[in-house]
Amino acid sequence: MARFNTRAAKAQPTSAVISTGRTLRTHQGGRGQERDPRSELFLLAVSHFVADTFYEKAEDRDARYTRLVRDLAVSDAAWTAGLLSWLRGEGNMRTAAVVGAAEYVHARLAAGATGGPANRQVVQSVLRRPDEPGELLAYWTSTYGRAVPKPVKRGVADAVRRLYHAKSLLKYDTASRGYRFGDILNLVHASPDPDKPWQGDLFRYALDRRHHPETAVPPAALPVLTAHRELMALPVAERRAVVTAPGGAERLAAAGITWEALAGWLQGPMDRAAWEAVIPSMGPMALVRNLRNFDEAGVCDEAAAQVAARISDPEQVARSRQFPFRYLAAYQHAPSLRWSYPLERALGHSLANVPALPGRTLVLVDRSGSMFWSRLSERSQLSRADAAAIFGTALALRAADADLVQFGSTSERVGYRTGESVLKVLDRFGDLGGTDTTEAVRRHYRGHDRVLIVTDEQYAPNRHGDPTAQIPAHVPVYTWNLEGYQAGHGPSGTGNRHTFGGLSDAAFRMVPLLEAARDARWPWES
Repeated sequence: MARFNTRAAKAQPTSAVISTGRTLRTHQGGRGQERDPRSELFLLAVSHFVADTFYEKAEDRDARYTRLVRDLAVSDAAWTAGLLSWLRGEGNMRTAAVVGAAEYVHARLAAGATGGPANRQVVQSVLRRPDEPGELLAYWTSTYGRAVPKPVKRGVADAVRRLYHAKSLLKYDTASRGYRFGDILNLVHASPDPDKPWQGDLFRYALDRRHHPETAVPPAALPVLTAHRELMALPVAERRAVVTAPGGAERLAAAGITWEALAGWLQGPMDRAAWEAVIPSMGPMALVRNLRNFDEAGVCDEAAAQVAARISDPEQVARSRQFPFRYLAAYQHAPSLRWSYPLERALGHSLANVPALPGRTLVLVDRSGSMFWSRLSERSQLSRADAAAIFGTALALRAADADLVQFGSTSERVGYRTGESVLKVLDRFGDLGGTDTTEAVRRHYRGHDRVLIVTDEQYAPNRHGDPTAQIPAHVPVYTWNLEGYQAGHGPSGTGNRHTFGGLSDAAFRMVPLLEAARDARWPWES
């Protein structure tokens, strides 16, 4: 009789984030699981906004992140290089990628490590915006001194050729920067891209305006710089007339006047006419951040309709690569109901990777005090609890049959109707105090086909132990870690127990892959 080769035989998938089997304590004192260094670094990197969390100061998180990057840069260079490039690209984590690349290079140079991805390539791979070469150089010199090694210089030079253009010069080459474009060009000696014949003129002008601003003249080959100079030369009393004149919006755009610079150029308030002139040239996320300002200025219905169409356009949402919680922040701060539906649509587009799971699903959303205290970034008023509610609600609304539960020291079901707005459901979540994940699982699991827990994993001691152990072994349990602490609340990687992390919907891709018995690789390896 066959013991293994039967029709019921099914592959057992594995996932990338794996635990070692060694027991740690969570910050709440529960019995946790140690993860291997790659898993620990990945979960920390995708959730790290260089801000304090409830259990860990920003400087402690920075130190842990730096230590992990430096160790793995030497012992596992290819994997670490892949992480850093993906982190800045699809992961959309800017600071962690830039800092990680600098530490990667420094660690490998210090260790005399050879082989693996070139240091130069790693540096240029994390520089995706024109101000980031200066960011990386500022981090390096403030951390390791003014002696910048050749791989860093060459990587920065590669990025400069790719990123520098006339409008980026106007936007980012300002007196508030420690490294101006001219400083960077002097340091890294970037030669112009041969496929960009105008770039030589741009580089020369960047150097002139840094060292001889009183005599620097924009080159004729770059008309946007000439147009900008002409507008800046206008008397202040004549500038508002440009805004209200026919073709004013086009003239501002042709001169590279951004919405951030317009108020300073006008030397006065951003009134209705000013906003209506600059709205056509604003990016989608700049529009989202300024909805309240548009209402306060009283922009006309036609301009508002243009804004609504652009912020809810699926292609623009995808191209902006913003985290879903950005739309919740806009919804909470924009006073007018005219933005509610466009923001709901935009939020839906930003959650495009959320799968429609079959069968019965239990979704547990951590609403404990530690999740509320931890802000998503230094500048954000939103918390990790808000992000958890967004993801949990979106998953429940798309699933065939889901129970949505919020938990802390207690737990309760969150009611919703099929097809209801995610933003409306979020109003039903609250602050539930401590973190008794185990009891929430025991109370609400009723033969579901899968369990998904959105949490920081820092559960309190419970006589029943590991929250994931409360579920039968054949039932998949997915933990979505939003904080990146060292200890996990249960095992991961095999045996229907899987952990993933981050603040975007991309993590959801793992669920259908694993349930189709396909191993889920690291995102940059798939």
